[in-house]
Amino acid sequence: MSAPGPLRRPLSALRAALQSEASGGLILMASAALALVVANSRWSDAYFGVLKAYVGGLSVLHWVNDGLMAVFFLLVGLEIKREVLDGRLRTWPDRVLPGIAALGGIVAPALIFVGINWSSPETLRGWAIPTATDIAFALGVLALLGSRVPVSLKIFLTAIAIIDDLAAVLIIAAFYTADLSLPMLAGAAAVFAVLFGMNKAGVKSLTPYLALGGVLWFLVLKSGIHATIAGVLLALTIPLRLSVGKPDDPTSPLHKLEHAIHPWSSYLVLPVFGFANAGVSFAGMTTKMLFDPVTLGVALGLFVGKQVGVFGAVVGAVRLGWAQRPAHAGWGQIYGLALLCGVGFTMSLFIGLLAFADSPELETETKIGVLLGSLSCMVLGAIVLLLAPKSDRGRRSGMDRSHARAEATA
Repeated sequence: MSAPGPLRRPLSALRAALQSEASGGLILMASAALALVVANSRWSDAYFGVLKAYVGGLSVLHWVNDGLMAVFFLLVGLEIKREVLDGRLRTWPDRVLPGIAALGGIVAPALIFVGINWSSPETLRGWAIPTATDIAFALGVLALLGSRVPVSLKIFLTAIAIIDDLAAVLIIAAFYTADLSLPMLAGAAAVFAVLFGMNKAGVKSLTPYLALGGVLWFLVLKSGIHATIAGVLLALTIPLRLSVGKPDDPTSPLHKLEHAIHPWSSYLVLPVFGFANAGVSFAGMTTKMLFDPVTLGVALGLFVGKQVGVFGAVVGAVRLGWAQRPAHAGWGQIYGLALLCGVGFTMSLFIGLLAFADSPELETETKIGVLLGSLSCMVLGAIVLLLAPKSDRGRRSGMDRSHARAEATA
């Protein structure tokens, strides 16, 4: 009888995401499809009526977008902090290729939107809408393709999405902030300082962090900065015990919280957000709306801008010798991944609602553009990945070898 092997350590939330995010993405797709059906059925009045109903001073839609989505942004913040300090983005060589790809995938879509909306200051405010990537949708598509896609490509997509999420958080904080309330902002800063002090003092219990996080959310909501930023700020203060020579430290407070809220984010928060925001009534819609600047800017930004920006950045970085492409991934597969980066659903809708909060017509155009661009990228990306030949290249970069070792350990 052989000796028992070493105990398997829990997967990090990122590695678990490669397995569970796929099913969460499929549920998100289903919730978006259901919203479209309900919004164009005899229940449409009830659907829109419930979303506009006020509860506790906020409409149901605001509770979803400002309250529930704060949980999603908390998870985003936790993942960013862990991956930068203790994960796949810990070293500069690990960050180079996904960082360059994410930058290309932000700049190119924004330029396309700006070019189409240049003469309209009102709609130009939506420049950031097509810059986002929806990791749940994209990984859901990759999961459906199974072994046709190498694991290294899934990891690469996740790294791009994490950097993309960080950029989206900074964009929201910098460009989509309402009139500021200095007293509330000062209160939020004071609470954040207390949270930071608790971290430095070695407080490990999550309870006081979460309790003060609720206070921070309220103050940020009232300050004029979007309330979801409170989730990211809270995440930055959650203690992280760095792992030494091991893939993960499951006793770290940050890891505990990340694993605890990940299922809630994937299976409740994002599906509810998708159902509440994807509903577009086609009543009275004309083909002219498809060519309105916002619709066209968002759709082309996602479909053309993302693939050009991401694929062009990867090709440039590899050709210049700055990085090597993911292990066992051919150029056709990387192009398919670049297309999937144009699935911007969740974050694109979110930014669109912030950009055009006072214009229901522009919100509708945004939703149409996001749905058209995301669906086109999803379908064409899947087709390209299905048809793209697998690479038999055995040469791996240091980043690829470290990813392979981490996966083997997990």
